[in-house]
Amino acid sequence: MPRRSISAVLIFLFLSLSAVAAPKKKDRDKPKTPSLASQIDTVLAEPDVARGFWGVDIESLDSGRTLYSLNADRLFTPASNTKLFTTATALALIGPDYRFQTTVETSGALDKYGRLSGDLVLVGRGDPNLSGRVLPYNIKTERTTPPTEVLEELADQLVQKGVKFIDGDVIGDDSYYAFERYGEGWSQDDLVTQWAAPASALTINDNVIFVNVLPGDHVGDKAFVNISPFADYYRLDNRIMTTPPGTGPRNLHITREPGSMHLTIWGTMPSDDLGFSDALAIDDPAEFAAQLFRSILEKRGIVVYGAPRTHHTELANLSTVSITVSSPSSGGGGDIPTRPALPQRLVLASYQSQPLMQDLRVINKVSQNLHAELLLRLLGREKGSSGTIESGLEVVHGFLTMAGITGDEYVFFDGSGMSRQNLVTPHAILKLLTYATHQPWGAQYQDTFPVAGVDGSLADRLKGTQAQGRVLGKTGTLAHVNAMSGYATTVSGEHVVYSIMANNHALTSRRAQDVIDQIVSAVVTTPSAAKKK
Repeated sequence: MPRRSISAVLIFLFLSLSAVAAPKKKDRDKPKTPSLASQIDTVLAEPDVARGFWGVDIESLDSGRTLYSLNADRLFTPASNTKLFTTATALALIGPDYRFQTTVETSGALDKYGRLSGDLVLVGRGDPNLSGRVLPYNIKTERTTPPTEVLEELADQLVQKGVKFIDGDVIGDDSYYAFERYGEGWSQDDLVTQWAAPASALTINDNVIFVNVLPGDHVGDKAFVNISPFADYYRLDNRIMTTPPGTGPRNLHITREPGSMHLTIWGTMPSDDLGFSDALAIDDPAEFAAQLFRSILEKRGIVVYGAPRTHHTELANLSTVSITVSSPSSGGGGDIPTRPALPQRLVLASYQSQPLMQDLRVINKVSQNLHAELLLRLLGREKGSSGTIESGLEVVHGFLTMAGITGDEYVFFDGSGMSRQNLVTPHAILKLLTYATHQPWGAQYQDTFPVAGVDGSLADRLKGTQAQGRVLGKTGTLAHVNAMSGYATTVSGEHVVYSIMANNHALTSRRAQDVIDQIVSAVVTTPSAAKKK
């Protein structure tokens, strides 16, 4: 073969091999997707973020692999991620179909003339939704009926029974749970706010009043202040002055000392202001209910000769009023305290709640603190020794042991997460979430979680991203504390559990949420690759 032909063949072979060995230009130009670990590391390395204490644990439900882990076995203040444990315990041990009963009773007698010779007792048994809230919960909290609707219905039943005169008192009875309004470790500054409303077995309107403020008719006039549902409950000191239009944003302050019935509102409101509304916690829910119910009865023409008062079960007296008996069903596990039976009462009116499942969705979707606290006391009353925080926490502890979560992985002082003394590891949360997926109630549990970009506390987060609709997450927020834990389905179809917790940071809550959202977005969009830090 001629030399020229040999050279041509060699050149052809060289070019062919080069074409095979070299990547296509399109492949060379395509940017390589960073690993999930590197993306999370980059987010957490930002100077303002790195100053905080972060815990992250992410696992594949499908393979069981750890996708990312950072401080997963360290203890963090969980804020409202505490609710994950309270609601899971309730679903497992009490069940989604439990219903609350609220009754109006008397130990007296009703004669043919409509005279009740005795006290009228409004008995609460822990129903959290004696309010105007619409159930089932759908996308957001709605109130389309008056918050007194159930009390009005009970009063109408009394009228139908022929009650016209009440010789005794109207009693608000919340003794089904102990008189234990707040959890240990709650901030005193929160106690008059709606998110720290006191717990009571007799809860009306989430144990808050609504304060609505409108500017006065003329500059210099006092603003108009309206309080509902019971305007006479507080002594109101209105010091809000109406200022000229365009004089800047309103400047309002509302104060009520814990235990006080005196409400002071002061500041300024421009005459072109559209108005302001807020919800304030009441001090003694049973007393509030008794006063409110008495006024509702009187509006129906029922004459009440007695006064409104309360019947509490004082926490300090629980041991002294209890007797100890052996429980045949305890399997030899010990004794349980049982209170002596109360005298039999005549039930004059009653109301039954919707199934507990409806309230579990409210608790986790909107992070309703009061309802979580009531749920903890329900656990104590129904599955423990008494309707107390301590008994409820003992029940939670027993359930978590069954779920494989050890006592050194958490410390709880309440059911809602308001206590800054609560502690839990991110890995303990993953254990709970994974355990729940294998239970008959697992799907119902996931249904209580907010959906990213859709509803609840995640309605405005991750909206318009690939994570929208793919992420279920229970949020948690306190000052310098942010958390989110839940379930996610990646774009490749992998099912994931995650827990992201930040403590001791100086970020704004919005900034901390954005960091968490960046991590969750990376989880959803990045092909998984296991990494253990």
